[in-house]
Amino acid sequence: MSTYTQITYQIVFSTKNRERTLTKENRAALFKYIWGILKNKNCHLYRINGVEDHLHIITHIHPMVALGRLVKDIKLGATSYIKDVNLFPDFGGWQEGYAAFTYSIDAKDNLIEYVKNQEEHHHTKTFKEELIELLEEHQIPFEEKYLL
Repeated sequence: MSTYTQITYQIVFSTKNRERTLTKENRAALFKYIWGILKNKNCHLYRINGVEDHLHIITHIHPMVALGRLVKDIKLGATSYIKDVNLFPDFGGWQEGYAAFTYSIDAKDNLIEYVKNQEEHHHTKTFKEELIELLEEHQIPFEEKYLL
């Protein structure tokens, strides 16, 4: 028997201290680089997007890949890339943690649209407000003081 999975993940993480350093003109290069990391780990990227202070990644993770290790590899690889090519001169790193949520395949198209429209979405809502909504929607207990 082969292994069959279909787990759609939304991975979200912020720049360190939510610094607004991911400038629009260079984000596409960062997204392409992260796509390469996912591809090398046999993960399927559905959508990546973000704004100045955080990213959203919609992906299917290969069953042999651990979520925490994947996020660590993305952050380490992206940090090296950003610094090597001076992509975002004021970039100071990524926040320590991350948030990850699972969705049914039926939700994939709406989720992709949501992530696609991040810039528009964040005209009215901060990253912290968005993260609290996601945590509450997925019934994940949290203490607001840790949502730096």
